[in-house]
Amino acid sequence: MRIATLLILLMLTPLLYAADYAVVVARSSQITRLEIDNIKDIFLRKRNFESGIKLVPVNLLGDDAMRRNFEQEILQMDRETISRYWVSNHFQGISPPATQASLLSIKLFVERVEGAIGYLPLEMIDSELKVLYEF
Repeated sequence: MRIATLLILLMLTPLLYAADYAVVVARSSQITRLEIDNIKDIFLRKRNFESGIKLVPVNLLGDDAMRRNFEQEILQMDRETISRYWVSNHFQGISPPATQASLLSIKLFVERVEGAIGYLPLEMIDSELKVLYEF
């Protein structure tokens, strides 16, 4: 009985922690996978190249719920901390990632701009994109 219960719990665990979003690049990109620390460094502009490709991170504009989720899950920072981070880096000549006003515009940006990397809900990902990391 205990073994059966344990097996059921093990099978259900992935469902409890299923990802809703993914970090993506264009299907043609040479990049195949990134760890969370690399993604964090890319979006904080500490890492500018991967596999010889100049990276162009792109965020949702403003205070969108998905952007806040990305910042919490991937960057592990709240809005106030991120704002302070960019003010501090501004004086070193480091600019924040590009922004787009909608998820569709992020998708198109990633598909069309060489080196672009963004995040989208899993349901928006199609054959034009490659998933690097799910969260």
